[in-house]
Amino acid sequence: MRGYTAKKGNRYYAVIYEGVDPSTGKERRRWFAAGTRRADAERLVTEIMKRKNDGEYRPPDRITFSAYLTDRWLPTKRSQLRPSTFDSYRRNIERHVVPALGAIPLQRLSAEDLDTFYAALAVGSEDRRGLSPKTIHSIHETLHKALADAMRKGSVVRNVAELADPPKLSSRKKRDMRVWDAIQLRQFLDGLEGHRLMPAYYLAANTGMRRGEVLGLRWNDVDLERARLSVRQAVVSVAYDIQVADVKTGSSRRTIDLDPRTVSVLREWRKRQLDERLLLGELHQDHGLAFSRPEGTPLHPDFFSQSFERLVAKSGLPVIRLHDLRHTHATLLLRAGVPVKVVSERLGHASPAFTMTVYQHVLPGMQAEAATTFGDLIFGTAKEG
Repeated sequence: MRGYTAKKGNRYYAVIYEGVDPSTGKERRRWFAAGTRRADAERLVTEIMKRKNDGEYRPPDRITFSAYLTDRWLPTKRSQLRPSTFDSYRRNIERHVVPALGAIPLQRLSAEDLDTFYAALAVGSEDRRGLSPKTIHSIHETLHKALADAMRKGSVVRNVAELADPPKLSSRKKRDMRVWDAIQLRQFLDGLEGHRLMPAYYLAANTGMRRGEVLGLRWNDVDLERARLSVRQAVVSVAYDIQVADVKTGSSRRTIDLDPRTVSVLREWRKRQLDERLLLGELHQDHGLAFSRPEGTPLHPDFFSQSFERLVAKSGLPVIRLHDLRHTHATLLLRAGVPVKVVSERLGHASPAFTMTVYQHVLPGMQAEAATTFGDLIFGTAKEG
């Protein structure tokens, strides 16, 4: 087998000679799109020849990009991914990728095809608004993984997603983080007196737990005597269906210490929940959850968030999201001088460095205090030790 480069229009191709077709006596050549630069075509010829010499080359079949994604790739990922992640892959492929790129043969898909696709997603259409850079970048990452698997298994000779140019995440307008101060948080929690979901919001505010972690908490994972709980699972919404899944990462599996007031709130809530169970009798479904619907079934995460939004609107306080209770918890602790490592552990972050990146808005003030303290040590009246 030998190869060379060729040009058609403004695009270059790697052309691979595969011998003579015994049925026709004609030479067989395969054309692989390489892009708009001759250098890319030359590299592609080298890559294909190397794969041939290593025994990894497989003549391309006629499968379309749609058939590859939906019939080959996605089915293998169902058991490998979290349900919510798999559903995200599936929806993006069905809604966006297949209508735009599905008919293109897998072997003929080019980086330019992907660039045009990403640009169209950003602009939108008459019946669909443009997608955010973050969403488009997520779609790109999915296609990059799918094509990497195709390359590894010999279905394509190169991953064209590596040559594509998705929108940079830096171009995404970041949402300002909104948090309450201690007085505002206290006012909100005091206003929840008697509300059935008060204990859940109270726990979220006093631990920094994620929404799904609060809703997935089981009483078996709560030790009121030792004032601590363990985060082991989370309730997630997959295509609006409720599913209970393992927490996001290894660092998310953690133990959180509780303050006496939070322990007291949980004790009272436990008593009320047991009374509800007695009233319902056989109608109650015991899922062992600390926070659930009266009949014992899991609360839908969207309902939990929407209820919070209504409560905030009635409170007259500055509007924040449910997730901002987590940010409030971290911000108040950092401003109070709690070590970043401790805050990181409570939140279940991968590392203190990540915590510092997320909450860098808190650090300038802390650094100013450190600078003043150091200056006082050298030139002022402060004493070491």
